[in-house]
Amino acid sequence: MWKQLLAALCLTVTGWAHGQEGPTVAAASDLKFALDEVLAQYQAQSGKRVRVTYGSSGNFFTQIGQGAPFEIFLSADEGFVYQLADKGLTQDRGALYATGRIVLFAPNGSLLVPDSDLADLGRSLKDGRLLKFAIANPEHAPYGRAAKEALTSKGLWSAIEPKLVLGENVSQAAQFAVSGSTQGGIFAYSLALSPNFAGAGKFVLIPESLHQPLRQRMVLTKKAGAPAQALYAYLQQPAARTVLKKYGFVLPGE
Repeated sequence: MWKQLLAALCLTVTGWAHGQEGPTVAAASDLKFALDEVLAQYQAQSGKRVRVTYGSSGNFFTQIGQGAPFEIFLSADEGFVYQLADKGLTQDRGALYATGRIVLFAPNGSLLVPDSDLADLGRSLKDGRLLKFAIANPEHAPYGRAAKEALTSKGLWSAIEPKLVLGENVSQAAQFAVSGSTQGGIFAYSLALSPNFAGAGKFVLIPESLHQPLRQRMVLTKKAGAPAQALYAYLQQPAARTVLKKYGFVLPGE
């Protein structure tokens, strides 16, 4: 079971949907399970395949700036979309599609007790229970930056920094946390809610007051054709929004 879960989290490119040629998508890795479900629905309705790559939003920002052939960018940080728009690389300034949340997670067998105020995490740093802790790299992964902000808000950053195992993106951080190689981690609520995580451990939502909002924005790049525009419109429709809500995202207007 765990090998299958880790394999799913490690995937950077989804399977191809069968049918006519579809758009190329760069998506923040917190969307892995939710977007796969949305795209399965889209495939069934349109018959078009979609090529989607999952990774850190900061890395995609750099790649698109260097000419990567993505037509749609779903970022976990709207700031990256705005910067691309300012560079003239997008069709407009995009659309807010969700606000994300983070969780404190402890895998089965860990002595760490997840609580929303991170109190036991602080105690575990003092009593030696915490040896390794996973977050996404805050240098380029928005969920890693939110984790750092939450830890800093609670005065834990300097003590926990030497124990950090950094994921290239939030999915890899989740992989590290669930594998048992760490005593816990902070990663996306959307990943923790995936059926793939059922029984993997315990988690608790971290208060939004401990970090800047994870405002997630999508945009069409200047490379986008008609199929990408059709998918972009679908991602803003009720069917797609329902799936995002199921995975814990806060939707615009709600």
